[in-house]
Amino acid sequence: MTDAKKPLDGFHERFLERRGVRLRYFVAGEGPPLLLVHGYGGSAWNFGELAPLLARGRRLLIPDLPGHGGSSPLPAAPNLAAYADPLVTLCHKEGAAHVDVVGHSLGGAVTVRLAARRPELVRRVVLAAAAGISSGTRAAEFFLSFFGLVQPGRLAGRRPEAIARSPRLRRLVFPHFSVSDPFSLTDRAVVGLLRGPALHTDVLSAANALVREDPRADLHRVACPVLCVWGAQDAQVPVDDAFQYARRLRAPLRVIADCGHLLIAERPDACADAIETFLG
Repeated sequence: MTDAKKPLDGFHERFLERRGVRLRYFVAGEGPPLLLVHGYGGSAWNFGELAPLLARGRRLLIPDLPGHGGSSPLPAAPNLAAYADPLVTLCHKEGAAHVDVVGHSLGGAVTVRLAARRPELVRRVVLAAAAGISSGTRAAEFFLSFFGLVQPGRLAGRRPEAIARSPRLRRLVFPHFSVSDPFSLTDRAVVGLLRGPALHTDVLSAANALVREDPRADLHRVACPVLCVWGAQDAQVPVDDAFQYARRLRAPLRVIADCGHLLIAERPDACADAIETFLG
């Protein structure tokens, strides 16, 4: 049985240096490369439930974005492209000349920048509840700035196993704004979602970059095939955003029932099925 305390059990932890940023990432598997990019305030461990389902027949590369998890912050006030550029270095270091990419939430917006800037590198893209379109609203700006400054996840990240065991704490830490049903999360998913924030060094810069930029300006430059996957009850990034992404990218859209914003942890089986079907 996989240890719930080790969300990416069996993966190898590695580091790279790029222009003052020390990027941590995890690697496992053999076959065509697949890059998994986590969301705002998250870490590579967020994919603890989904990654094992995708590792069969693939080489997975799962980074902590700058300022998140075990990666150091960017040295200057960034834009979203600054978060995408270290991923290029990661792919080159791991010999991934052509890579498929799954981006969740903030990771989806970063993936759009990556695909637009480096079309020779990115083969196919899956946007899972991708942020960006409605991130510039007043409500979204307040939410991102508040969590970037206060970082409530730091406290929860000290006792993730205790939160996983307590129904009351689960409801408190995972409200409807994040998930459709906190009890749909396995213990390993809870630990994977909460361990990263205890290590964060700078998530506010990512929030500011996300609020300032509108990915729609770059969507016409994304030439590769794209799939959009969304939770039907996503209260953070509405399904209306999914329709905008799908329409502008001429991409199919798969909506997962009874699922909120953290779909990669809530319904990893459905996400894996959608991704596997798309990637073939």
